[in-house]
Amino acid sequence: MPELPDVVVYIEALTRHIAGQRLETIHLLSPFVLRSVDPPIDIVHGRIVRGVRRVGKRIVLEFDHDLFLVIHLMIAGRLRWRTPDQKPGIGPKLILASLDFPNGTLFFTEASSKKRASMQLVRGGAALRALDPGGIEPLDASLQEFHDALTRENHTVKRALTDPHLFSGIGNAYSDEILHAARLSPLKLTRSLTDAEFLRLYDATRATLALWIDRLRNETGGGFPEKVTAFRDAMAVHGRFKQPCPVCGSPVQRIVYAENECNYCATCQTAGRLLADRSLSRLLKGDWPKSIDDLNQ
Repeated sequence: MPELPDVVVYIEALTRHIAGQRLETIHLLSPFVLRSVDPPIDIVHGRIVRGVRRVGKRIVLEFDHDLFLVIHLMIAGRLRWRTPDQKPGIGPKLILASLDFPNGTLFFTEASSKKRASMQLVRGGAALRALDPGGIEPLDASLQEFHDALTRENHTVKRALTDPHLFSGIGNAYSDEILHAARLSPLKLTRSLTDAEFLRLYDATRATLALWIDRLRNETGGGFPEKVTAFRDAMAVHGRFKQPCPVCGSPVQRIVYAENECNYCATCQTAGRLLADRSLSRLLKGDWPKSIDDLNQ
């Protein structure tokens, strides 16, 4: 799922390409993509894009008359930009919608059969705010605001960081990277953090997100993001199960749950203790290793 750094770079690219441009027409190619009825989607045909903004992980195209087209990429949704002289180069079955502008076409795609990605057209600031889960902006929050959000409930730090009602834009991938940088177990409870751990987590959150925004900006240059993925070679732990931790060299571990996995370094984050992976510990029961040393025997 595209997270805050990816969405920021998408918004910057969209601003360069379509801000001030007239939306000629929207073609809806999937019956599932549009999740709103009123106002009708064709009301934005011929209107100029006044700006592009982010609401959580959503991308918002602003039009005059208080109209907002809200794009939620979910897990597999992506945006592609093609100029009039370029072929789409996209499988037709992947395209959910296309937005035609005088200078090119914005394709909204989804590489999944589950069709979770969506668009909504809403009118008015109140309707737009209703789509905002309400989490604080991690790059703008003070240490006290960060502390208050994190301790609102006594959750694991992994769950708290990825809760959109607490923090805006952080998902599975960057929470793994943040927790590795902060040297914290993903299962540590938020209300058990010491002052030093709070500060480490606050600093790591800001530094990790800023680092990846800069990296993705440099990768994109003045173009449009083409390789938006949750798995990147330069990541420390996310998606790097069994690969060496870049800090200590220990193999990266994982916890598998639902459709996701959480990656961490046992040496750097859990004092060498392995966190039980439900998919394996249920089978191994008492034979589940408790530490890195046990795992390597």
